[in-house]
Amino acid sequence: MFHSKADWLNTLKPNFKVLPLKDRLLCGVGALLGLALSSVISWWVLGDINAWYIAPMGASSVLLFAVPASPLAQPWNMVVGNIIAGIIGVTCAAYIPNLTEAFSVAVGLSIMLMMSTDSLHPPSGAVAITAVLGGEAVHELGYHFIFYPVLLNSMLLLVIAIVFNRLLGKQYPQVAQINQRSKDPTPTQKVTIQPQDIQATLDQQTELLDISEYDLQKIILAAQEKANARGVSLFKCQDIMTKNVISLNENDDIHSALDKFKHMNLMSLPVIDAQQQLVGTLALYEVVEWFKRATDLRTTWQRQVKDIMIRQVVTVKPEQPIQDLVPYFVERSFNYIAVVEKQKMVGIISRADMIAALNQQLNAAA
Repeated sequence: MFHSKADWLNTLKPNFKVLPLKDRLLCGVGALLGLALSSVISWWVLGDINAWYIAPMGASSVLLFAVPASPLAQPWNMVVGNIIAGIIGVTCAAYIPNLTEAFSVAVGLSIMLMMSTDSLHPPSGAVAITAVLGGEAVHELGYHFIFYPVLLNSMLLLVIAIVFNRLLGKQYPQVAQINQRSKDPTPTQKVTIQPQDIQATLDQQTELLDISEYDLQKIILAAQEKANARGVSLFKCQDIMTKNVISLNENDDIHSALDKFKHMNLMSLPVIDAQQQLVGTLALYEVVEWFKRATDLRTTWQRQVKDIMIRQVVTVKPEQPIQDLVPYFVERSFNYIAVVEKQKMVGIISRADMIAALNQQLNAAA
């Protein structure tokens, strides 16, 4: 029984995460820019054609900018789904005189074929209806309607969505699998839940879920890590970090950097500036690549560490639990992670540090 009207209303709401205000604003801005730019370009390309932009693109923008991780929002779904719906819609408009029957058949067939080609895209249903009910301007285009405005609108909006989401740091389109180095399960998956376990469970589902197997794997593995962390006493980064850090200065000569690599027998080193702030990281293989390009005129200006270092660096805080670092060492093969406090590097945690700490925790648990 429902105890209040609020309880009853909650049963009608989806179990959906509400993003912070900043993220909601960015989603709206992305849709605004995407539709405005693609609309202007479509008008410029098509000129005075009345059907230069179609309403279903508004529905597509909801997926591309608000839920880009959804399987329904992927490029294949948008392009192939819209093409299928366009072809069926134009065909039904041409051969079924009754408009109600025409758009009903068009949407039904579109859904069936999109599901058969793994290209389900909800706004494509509106594309099929537009092909039937779009009026004389659309009907005069015939099958050209599939190429413009449908395919033109789709590609323009898609390119803008890719650029916008990448600028925000979102992975779009979605990557096919977690393990980028091998088709085998990742090291973490080998000892916990494996992809085939998730796939076997999904195969038993009779309903289509609006989440990719890849995202489901990430969520389950993250939950597994949190559950495991409750079972052991946690070390913090400051407990196991090395404080006497060997580093490079961004103004160091690349040749002297190589000497330090050889002397210390290390594969990568952090890079700091004159204020002891972490500004990058340099791997030995990047130095080797520089030497291989030494005869290339384009590399003659590269003389210092700052010219070839990687500026995007993963860092942690001293009070963070070391369990937060496991995915970086296990899944992404990091050699070390810098510990930063007040923008200054106060230590590093190497793979050996992590192995020793985790071994201690295993012994304590046993």
